Amino acid sequence: MEFEKYHALGNDYLVFDPKGKDITFSEKEIIRICHRNFGLGSDGILLGPTKSDRADYKLRILNPDGSEAEKSGNGLRIFARYLRDIKKVSTQPFQVETLGGIVSCQVSEDKSVIIVEMGKVSFHSDKIPVNVQGNSREVCNEIIEVNGKSLQYYAATIGNPHCVIPVENANQALAMELGSGLENHSNFPNRTNVQFLQIINRNRIKIEIWERGAGYTLASGSSSSAAGAVARKMGACDENITVEMPGGEIGLLIDDEFNVQMTGPATRVATMELDKECLEVS
Repeated sequence: MEFEKYHALGNDYLVFDPKGKDITFSEKEIIRICHRNFGLGSDGILLGPTKSDRADYKLRILNPDGSEAEKSGNGLRIFARYLRDIKKVSTQPFQVETLGGIVSCQVSEDKSVIIVEMGKVSFHSDKIPVNVQGNSREVCNEIIEVNGKSLQYYAATIGNPHCVIPVENANQALAMELGSGLENHSNFPNRTNVQFLQIINRNRIKIEIWERGAGYTLASGSSSSAAGAVARKMGACDENITVEMPGGEIGLLIDDEFNVQMTGPATRVATMELDKECLEVS
């Protein structure tokens, strides 16, 4: 069973191309394949391309805990790069259907720059979703309790849920301490991705990321998009934003309606052959 491995600023995925066949993986198989010691090791599996009635291609994004993600910015950049590598797309824009909506992707001639139109960020409790007391509303600058701490947070969705915590100093220790509690907080019925957001200036932010279903993560495209949109919602940043993460930087263009264009790289790592014995051993 052949997989193509890529990373996007250290956020690594295995691409499995079913090549027109009806192939999927069980939750147990996904966990084993993604495991760093007992499998090939990755932050998830990109299952595609498959046939879509709504776009050029369809993509399923499988988390390393066996769950399925609605959208992944890094995953989409990797998938776009893979489609370019196998010559299914050119330098022209093309559309990809995900559970979190249809996005437009474009890969440069030398494959070094990948642009993804991520869609529109919403802060509304009904869309994310967020369990709120009282009337449904935009969840902005509210209080959330976790690990005995009261934090101010913004909730957002760009096809998948996010909890953004503005902080003075975004660091790994904070993400490791509070990430899991926020991911699984009762406010978020579908769990959530978590970002700790530090404003550097009007065109630069820094984030630390705890990803739903994956844990501490070096980089994330959808997390960058959500955090950048929150920075704009706060009035702290302009439309052009560079997002600084442990794995590297992503460029965002966020308009006044919170539509997000993301620009960043994706790097090919290897072709990997999975032996069936890996999935047979308990």
